[in-house]
Amino acid sequence: MQTRHRLHHHDARGLADVLDEPVHLVLTSPPYPMIEMWDAAFRAMSVEARRCLDEADATGAFEAMHRELDKVWEAAVDALVPGGICCINIGDATRTMAGQFRIHPNHVRIVTAMQQLGMTVLPDILWRKPTNGPTKFMGSGMLPPGAYVTYEHEYILVFRKGGKRLFKSTEDKTQRRRSAYFWEERNVWFSDLWSDLRGVGQARSGAGRSRSAAFPLELAWRLTHMFSLQGDTVLDPFAGTGTTALAAAWTGRHSVGCDLDPALLAEAGDRLASGVLEGQSRALARLAAHRRFVESRAAQGKPPKHHNAVHDVPVVTGQERELVVLAPRRMVQDAGELVAEMGVAGSAARTP
Repeated sequence: MQTRHRLHHHDARGLADVLDEPVHLVLTSPPYPMIEMWDAAFRAMSVEARRCLDEADATGAFEAMHRELDKVWEAAVDALVPGGICCINIGDATRTMAGQFRIHPNHVRIVTAMQQLGMTVLPDILWRKPTNGPTKFMGSGMLPPGAYVTYEHEYILVFRKGGKRLFKSTEDKTQRRRSAYFWEERNVWFSDLWSDLRGVGQARSGAGRSRSAAFPLELAWRLTHMFSLQGDTVLDPFAGTGTTALAAAWTGRHSVGCDLDPALLAEAGDRLASGVLEGQSRALARLAAHRRFVESRAAQGKPPKHHNAVHDVPVVTGQERELVVLAPRRMVQDAGELVAEMGVAGSAARTP
């Protein structure tokens, strides 16, 4: 099995120019409106956003910035197959403009935009990423009522294009079973609160912007397993350092990414090209974690009743019996794309 990965130096508002295949999952984190590090980007995109920022018009700037993101969401929704999923990691912004402190609810504005595009809103995930700072409040300290709640969470918004995705052919049904996740993974991943994921280092040196604004690889890894099948195509309109592409490459999905920063795209390409061993280690760690779970469950007198022959491990449910954990074998360049050659994790000789 091979998967193909393309990174484009391209404006995400023009996704249709670079997409020539159906997309099954959109997984991204856009520039956050009203976060100061993104002001320059939105100024370049929108005359109205620039004017409002210059005039300290917070409400106008917020709306102007989101109108530019709306163009990306519209193009992404057009690219999705019926039943395809869109996951957007977004944080709200707190900011003082014209002497007024307030929160700018980015997640609410994006939900509204997606509803207007006809997307079905699904339950979201609250990603709580506590800071290590000793100051756990904002505002006037111990004096009411001028202090503000410490903001330590972001949202993973989840949308579906229309009704549930259908799997009619024998091949599609087989691929769906191969793409299953373990029972114990499901119990962690499908919680509405993720508090076990910390943010990643943002500082960068060299060309491009000084902060990557990347989300954790584990976040993309989970969502890719949760909402796509092996062989599907995953799109990230704001590819950055390639976290979504890497998660796709390591799990047997194709990927397409866009970004306007050529330095970040070069870094993303390097991560993909050099990440084979890390991808193999992650796949093996997934299997090792499952074996530890099985041993613990058996020790409690609750041994799993089913068996996965592919990896020769017990599993809790019948839906896991055909589950296949994939791992990259090697990554090669082919006509401007990176091609990942995949195999069954833990077996050098077998291919899926």
